[in-house]
Amino acid sequence: SLGALILALGLLVDDAIIAVEMMAVKLEQGFDRIKAAAFAYESTAFPMLTGTLVTAAGFLPIATANSSTGEYTRSIFQVVVLALLISWVAAVVFIPYFGYKLLPDGHGAKEKHGGGHHDPYQSGFYTRFRRVLEWCLERRWTVIFVTVGAFAVSVAGFGLVQQQFFPDSTRLELMVDLKLPEGSSIAATQREAQRLESILAKDKDIESTVAYIGSGSPRFYLPLDQQLPQASFAQLVVMTRDIEGRERVRARIIDLFEKDFPDLRGRVMRLENGPPVGFPVQFRVSGEDLATVRSLAQEVAAVVRQNEHLTNVHLDANEPSKIIKLDIDQDRARVMGVSSQDLANFLQSSLSGARVSLFREGDELIEMLLRGPGEERARLSLLESLSVPTASGQSVPLAQIATVSYAFEDGIIWRRNRLPTITVRGDIYGHVQPPTVTAQILPQLDAIRAKLPSGYLLEVGGTVEDSARGSKSVAAGVPLFVLVVTTLLMLQLRSVARVAIVWLTAPLGLIGVTLALLVFNTPFGFVAMLGTIALSGMIMRNSVILVDQIDQDIAAGHPPWQAVIDATVRRFRPICLTAAAAILAMIPLSRSAFFGPMAVAIMGGLVVATALTVLFLPALYAAWFRVRRPGSEPEPVRRADPWPGDEIEVTT
Repeated sequence: SLGALILALGLLVDDAIIAVEMMAVKLEQGFDRIKAAAFAYESTAFPMLTGTLVTAAGFLPIATANSSTGEYTRSIFQVVVLALLISWVAAVVFIPYFGYKLLPDGHGAKEKHGGGHHDPYQSGFYTRFRRVLEWCLERRWTVIFVTVGAFAVSVAGFGLVQQQFFPDSTRLELMVDLKLPEGSSIAATQREAQRLESILAKDKDIESTVAYIGSGSPRFYLPLDQQLPQASFAQLVVMTRDIEGRERVRARIIDLFEKDFPDLRGRVMRLENGPPVGFPVQFRVSGEDLATVRSLAQEVAAVVRQNEHLTNVHLDANEPSKIIKLDIDQDRARVMGVSSQDLANFLQSSLSGARVSLFREGDELIEMLLRGPGEERARLSLLESLSVPTASGQSVPLAQIATVSYAFEDGIIWRRNRLPTITVRGDIYGHVQPPTVTAQILPQLDAIRAKLPSGYLLEVGGTVEDSARGSKSVAAGVPLFVLVVTTLLMLQLRSVARVAIVWLTAPLGLIGVTLALLVFNTPFGFVAMLGTIALSGMIMRNSVILVDQIDQDIAAGHPPWQAVIDATVRRFRPICLTAAAAILAMIPLSRSAFFGPMAVAIMGGLVVATALTVLFLPALYAAWFRVRRPGSEPEPVRRADPWPGDEIEVTT
């Protein structure tokens, strides 16, 4: 929400800029302060309200996203919409009052120009800009085709932008996972964790280390990926002193695992932003027969290991657990008066312990267990000689009623949609994004996918799956976004043709988005996607205000050609100022790991969209309504023209 507030800072001044600029211009043109303030309200209040609501609607898909990803980013919508609505109220209520009190009355400009009214739009800059506009209107189809061509190139070039779900966090902690072979004792896990701790204690870049044996760390950070309790698993939380030190420690631990810890699988992770994913690259194999699933998963793992960007490739359920199997001779057991349940309870009590009472120490309850001596529990060779109590009160050795054997079984069986599932997982320690690596591997899996038996599945998991799920939840809100924006535009413009013109400008921000992401080598992630959707609302905001201004001038009796040019010239300064304010507000966010890609996308999109608003939009308007220069041969038009748009009759 703090980053969303910074984002809102660049947007909430837009309405104020438009109101102040309009008052300043009217004061320079000779209006008194009351009249200038009233004109600013009358001419801009409701177009600004429509533009503000359109901009707010650009964040609507975030609010309607029904997923953990949408829940994680919903505060962006809440903060920005509240800020925008409050900014509009301030712009139409307080800004005219402050302008009346603070703005100069324009007498200085009048005296400078010989006592006449000063027209600020007759300066050298605006004269040159008028000539550029006239060139665009005269060559409108050239401008339109060039813009469409640039949009097509940006769509094609977007495929070169690296894709991302959420960037890594900038927190100083590192999460280090230790996974011993399945069935390892918790004592063996503790020895390996203590060995690693003793090595890390000598590292000057590390401030502290905390180890959790047999389970993962408690959730001290919302997106932390929680781990199942396992005797063969340990997790260390390593606190470093700074970001640079974190990266040095990470590189050293990765190298340490490759050289000095051959008996375990080690993993080093930065904390994640967004919903936890775990391993970034995952491929799932599902089917009815577990042995077949494991065989197919091993084939997939062999293909995945060939990718140079992946390391630590493994299956999430591959190692069988060592077990001791008791084959009970039921005939003998019945003769001795021992049931299978009695034997199970006895072994549970002897080996693991049975709770007999609780001991209260202050506000803590401590279990009191009854179990066999440590030697019996530690030496499996003594298991057969355990004395099992019988119904007669005597005891018999376990070997008389059961045969002890050793075997293996699956320690854990994952199921997905009730089908046994094994996941091939891998880490990326370089700078390549998981979607890029996944896209490289997928074509190589076509041969395995083609020979899958009926009922067996090979699916993509990890970052790609979570990103698609989040994008799908956002896309579900896009129809509502389109409906709300179209309704607002129709209420303001009252013309299907003009609404279509405004909508046609919305996707053109992608030209600048693609260019900025490629130039700065920034990946396009989920937050950047939200920024791009919101960017369309910002673009339409300026478009609707400009189109409304053109229509106001035409309604006031100006020739359409002159109305298009004059309205664009008058809106040029506020459009550029509001875009510049939003771009400058993005600069602090561009350094953020979380909001950086969104800031780069919005900055690039706004730069290009601002140019298109003042050049492409007038050309599109002139082409749609067949606006001609006064003195040229007018085209025959009708007052009531069907779709695609209203025709404007040109008078010479």
